[in-house]
Amino acid sequence: MVTQGVGYDAGKKIKGRKRFMTVDTLGLVLRVLVTAANVGERQGGQKVLKRVKQSSQQVSRLTTIWVDGGFDGEPFMQWVDFCRWIVQVVLRPEQTKGFVLLKL
Repeated sequence: MVTQGVGYDAGKKIKGRKRFMTVDTLGLVLRVLVTAANVGERQGGQKVLKRVKQSSQQVSRLTTIWVDGGFDGEPFMQWVDFCRWIVQVVLRPEQTKGFVLLKL
């Protein structure tokens, strides 16, 4: 686990840190990255997925990655496509606020 300093995310209006985590389909943790809050979702997602890619022997069967709407964007999608992974963006219903369990 790598930790960076404290930052401010103006969009979410939070000061502190963000946690980026990759888990398998059983919920077992593959990698964790803690960054300053001002690190964007796509940038943090790319950093944590680079660490997953470095351990390619342990995750050699990785093909599909599910992400929330914060990771949707052309540069991130191109980078993930370069790694030969399939990304599926799972969006929460429009009327909901706060934490919502997303269905795949």
